[in-house]
Amino acid sequence: MPVTEALLHDAHAPVPRVPGALLLAVGVRARSAGPLARAAAEAGMAALVVRGQDGPVAEAEEAGIALLSVDEDAAWHRVHLLLASAIGARPAATGPGDARGELFALADAVAAAVGGATTVEDPRQRILAYSTVPGQVTDEDRRQGILGLRVPGSPENTEQYRTVFAAPGPVRLPALAGALPRLAVAVRAGGETLGSLWVVDDGRLAPDAGKALAQGASTAALLLLRVRAARELARHQDGDLLRRLLDGTADPAAAQRLGPEPVRVAAFVLDATVSAPDDAQTALRLLDLVRLQCESRYGRHACVLVDRVVYALLPAPAERGTGRGRGHEERHLRLAEDIVRRAEQALRVPVRASLGDVVPSAAGAVASRRDADVVLRVLGPRLPVASVTGVRSRITLLRLAEVMAGQRDLRTGAGEKVRAYDAGHGTEYARTLLAWFEAGCDMAGAAERLAVHPNTCRYRLRQVRRHVGVDLDDPDERLVLWLQLRTAADTGEGL
Repeated sequence: MPVTEALLHDAHAPVPRVPGALLLAVGVRARSAGPLARAAAEAGMAALVVRGQDGPVAEAEEAGIALLSVDEDAAWHRVHLLLASAIGARPAATGPGDARGELFALADAVAAAVGGATTVEDPRQRILAYSTVPGQVTDEDRRQGILGLRVPGSPENTEQYRTVFAAPGPVRLPALAGALPRLAVAVRAGGETLGSLWVVDDGRLAPDAGKALAQGASTAALLLLRVRAARELARHQDGDLLRRLLDGTADPAAAQRLGPEPVRVAAFVLDATVSAPDDAQTALRLLDLVRLQCESRYGRHACVLVDRVVYALLPAPAERGTGRGRGHEERHLRLAEDIVRRAEQALRVPVRASLGDVVPSAAGAVASRRDADVVLRVLGPRLPVASVTGVRSRITLLRLAEVMAGQRDLRTGAGEKVRAYDAGHGTEYARTLLAWFEAGCDMAGAAERLAVHPNTCRYRLRQVRRHVGVDLDDPDERLVLWLQLRTAADTGEGL
């Protein structure tokens, strides 16, 4: 199997499916890495790299994955850099001509010209590329940033970024606690800030370091624009494929492009009862927000806007020994709740979100989409986010209401009589009965729901028996009456 790239293990995220990758077991003791070896093998990786000599040899052999070991005191970031250089495929590069791969080459070229270790970053302080020139001085901030591909956050760091983005050219920045000074420059194109270049300044930078860094920023702008174009093309292609999968017109084989693992469909929609200044534009902004949040957690991600509803595929890798992705439901619900909260703050419009059931792969997305769509129909201000498993009973009642609405013999009877009596006499017998049923036929509970005295409830129920002729002692009569009243309330017919 050809080795494609070196990846750092993230204990807080599922093992990604990257065929041919080397997985570095960061934060996992060698003797305890057996489960990680099996997970890496299932993800199609070429090898697991552990620190020390007591790795899980038997588990790796059984899983069919190579096991590599490095010295116990080896620094993971150095191992990562060495492996990335050795296999000739820098992290995040997908091909020799890929713009992301060229960013790493640019980082090396700038580092050589300026005389200091260099990183290329996007405006959100994510590290897109970094230099690997041997012998250049580094510090802990750079090491931690490379390990997480994100600059460690701090108020002082944020202030330095403001300084760099406000300056017209390279800026020399003082050392922060425990770090070396920096030379940095914003990367711009047409007045838009695309990112920045940062160089570790150990006091031995080249005399013309500022000029060389500015030249590097010009080249970086072209490459970052290419990265953006490639990303937008991939988004368009993934979105078009997802659209066809959701309506059932895509070739199932094409779904492999979105991955073979189990998934579920998440749906996000603006509250139809609240009008936005420009609904179409607001829906597009919702799409951008959902895509951004999903990509920040799962990387490249398929999202699409269909009939004012934003759909996203959420990965749900099967739990070991279960073959299902149920364990991801709580995580997906938290993500949906977070997106809804952010969207409402940004768009000033209530947003609803639903989760369909897990399907074996993206090829089955149409079934999960149907689940998500019906969940949207039972959501409201009191329940803005839910999964299909969490509202199964409500969905059942919704389906029953649809069936009953189409067949008069299912609508006629005690429920219709009670509602007709209320309409003709101004009484509230239907509301009282429904509250009584929902309280488990407990009079005190029904009175509390209606904010009346229990004697009032007793009187109303006696009157129902007397004027409408409902036999509340018959369990079948109670069941049918409750179904008719409840479905009438759910379909907006009123009580």
